[in-house]
Amino acid sequence: MRIFADENMPLVQPFFAQFGDVSLFNGRTVAAAQLAEADILLVRSVTQVNAELLNNCPQLRFVGTATIGMDHIDQPYLAQRNIGFASAPGCNAQSVVEYVLSSLWYLADKYQWQLTEKTIGVVGVGNIGRRLVNALQALNISVLQCDPLRAQQEADFAHTDFATLCRQADIISFHTPLISNGPFATRHLLNATTLPQLKPECALINASRGAVIDNQALLNELRCVEQRRPVVLDVWEQEPDILTALLPYVDIATAHIAGHSVEGKARGTEMLYQRCCELFGQPVKQQLGQLLAVPAMEKLQISADFGLPDVQNLARLLYDVRRDDAILRHYLQRNGFDWLRKSYPARREFSSLQLCGKVIPGYLPQLGFSLAQ
Repeated sequence: MRIFADENMPLVQPFFAQFGDVSLFNGRTVAAAQLAEADILLVRSVTQVNAELLNNCPQLRFVGTATIGMDHIDQPYLAQRNIGFASAPGCNAQSVVEYVLSSLWYLADKYQWQLTEKTIGVVGVGNIGRRLVNALQALNISVLQCDPLRAQQEADFAHTDFATLCRQADIISFHTPLISNGPFATRHLLNATTLPQLKPECALINASRGAVIDNQALLNELRCVEQRRPVVLDVWEQEPDILTALLPYVDIATAHIAGHSVEGKARGTEMLYQRCCELFGQPVKQQLGQLLAVPAMEKLQISADFGLPDVQNLARLLYDVRRDDAILRHYLQRNGFDWLRKSYPARREFSSLQLCGKVIPGYLPQLGFSLAQ
């Protein structure tokens, strides 16, 4: 079989070699002619998978996206052609949670907040939002959850409608898919009408999809007020041609890399590999744990005096969002948005660091840290 994969998907060769030859392509610029011989197509969110791309792929049997979002995939077209499909829900959920936590700690330092005195609204409580809620609660932070679909399906889900959340939250973090129409539409959820409903100082974090926030409306607001609300943007409308006029008004600006931990990206590859093994009746020969590089920091000893105030310093050993903000501001104009994503430096998740000690606080595993055996 011929496997064609986005060049930014890690470990594709060791995972998929048992199926056949693996060829890599640029996910943003790939053309239909390049994929004519594909049996398996593996993409990320930058590739629009539709009839235009696949009409010349007569032997294509499977399409996989190593992402949570699926708005770039024409699923009815794949079903019409009887082409198997899989995404990777939850693959980078922990990575995004760590990005949000790092952003919160940065904002708390910059504006001298006590996060335990804030109410954080989480909009979209799926794979990522659910993990974030658990992490925030472990840190004794008050949380409001907004997910109308879960509220419709789960009688005991603690749902706060979006309008109420806008009025009550001190910080809002978005983790929704991009849905353009219907009762659960999320496109421009924050817009020129809904932005004024927020508290003037309400901070915004978007690590979901760029169009969940109307970027031009946000810019118009930030330009007009004397005291700007804090804003963290990892995702942008019209990527890779983002609204650069927003940059001076944003506290943290990054290049759609919240989920780009080593583990998060590789986990997506592994999930697609496992689905292909199932679909084509192949044995599962590779495991992610066997393929990941040994982390630079493997174990850390903590004392019985370790407490909640120390968590931020522990987390910063592995990741500080200020690094990625500095990279974007320094290189965006010179090298472009896609270069930033392709050249993203290695970043390991909390789980890569094993903690040793006689007493390990229960909230540390809840945040994603591992315990030494």
